[in-house]
Amino acid sequence: MKMLALFFFSVALPLGAAMFNVRDFGATGNGKTFDTAAIQQALDAARESGGTVEFPPGNYLSRPLTLRSKITVQLDAGATLQASTNQMDFMKAPGDWLKAKSSGDFIPFIGGEDLTDVTFTGHGAIDGGGAVWWGEAEKARQIKSGYTLPRPNLISIERSKNLRLENITLQNSPKFHFVPMDCEDVVVSNVTILAPEHAANTDAMDPSGRRYWITRCTIDVGDDNIAIKAGKKIPGHDFESEDFTITDCTFRHGHGLSIGSETAGGVRNVTVKNCTFANTENGIRIKSQRGKGGIVENIFCDGIIMSNVNPAITLTCYYANNSSGDALPPAAVAAATKVSEKIPAYRNICICNLTATCPKAAGIITGLPESCISNVVLENVKIIAAKSFEIRNAKGVELKNVTVTLPGGEPFKLENAAVSGLAGH
Repeated sequence: MKMLALFFFSVALPLGAAMFNVRDFGATGNGKTFDTAAIQQALDAARESGGTVEFPPGNYLSRPLTLRSKITVQLDAGATLQASTNQMDFMKAPGDWLKAKSSGDFIPFIGGEDLTDVTFTGHGAIDGGGAVWWGEAEKARQIKSGYTLPRPNLISIERSKNLRLENITLQNSPKFHFVPMDCEDVVVSNVTILAPEHAANTDAMDPSGRRYWITRCTIDVGDDNIAIKAGKKIPGHDFESEDFTITDCTFRHGHGLSIGSETAGGVRNVTVKNCTFANTENGIRIKSQRGKGGIVENIFCDGIIMSNVNPAITLTCYYANNSSGDALPPAAVAAATKVSEKIPAYRNICICNLTATCPKAAGIITGLPESCISNVVLENVKIIAAKSFEIRNAKGVELKNVTVTLPGGEPFKLENAAVSGLAGH
């Protein structure tokens, strides 16, 4: 299988750009007084000259903010941009936030559309104050498994180009932390993203678009560490999301590195190299279902180390809107997912040089009867697990130097699967 290329980007920043210290606009940084107006004035002023908005050490309490093009947001070490803990501050229209119909009823803490040349840098933090949101979200999830109670994201940026996040910390988002939607030429470097292990739906990054480089990030959250999205067709593009390179990242608690569950717009050309997973609910995962699916192709993973991960590899076309449903036999979820259009199709996937320990299942490759997962290569893969690696509705699966070690039973279970390289076959 052909190895995918790595993609590297640079963001041109203006030389000698003006500095705009938020304290000069009246921000106090005392963590008690709202600094929203002062911060927004600094952001608005900086866009005129392509300048840098600086946050010196302090705790800057704020309601939602709007980004501008051609600016750098610099959070100095010891600076925290702190979101309001009043849910009403994030609603587009007054009302009971618990009765919101969708996350579209909320304003993100930091938002922007149709931007160019935006950078977040420094060694400070952006904190979403998520604790006031998570309790109700968990209650709702316990009532309906897989349900996402509507809430605002921490940073949402749409249809924008030349974005860069470097060195900062994002933490405690009400819901997703960084959501660049249909964006191009995005670099995320040396960023730390943190939320408690059981904070519902606190995805670290949910990107879509073209030409992403995500490198040297540390992620420890309560849901997907990274989830590449492609929910709809984008005019002028065969694939909504393509040319992603993810390297040298550390994933701690969370639901692993995912593609999906929305894949209707198509995903291609994703390279994942030299990443470490520890205590994540999944490892490498492609997840979708009838009604949300599209083509996912040309995925290459190399140099992956996993410990206490369940399971190491998941390629499922029967995603049941929660991670625990991934391992269910297709018959258990098929009745709920009979949709005749937007069928997922996965092909040309190579995972090599992977080692993993899995207290539960080793892996899952489960296509649809009408759309088998095809052309999958596992090479130099060693998994120690409690349960078998299950492969269903798949063709052209090649195993090259693959070892699955179990306490008992067959390492692989096959159903309607064409697999070469099995020991003894």
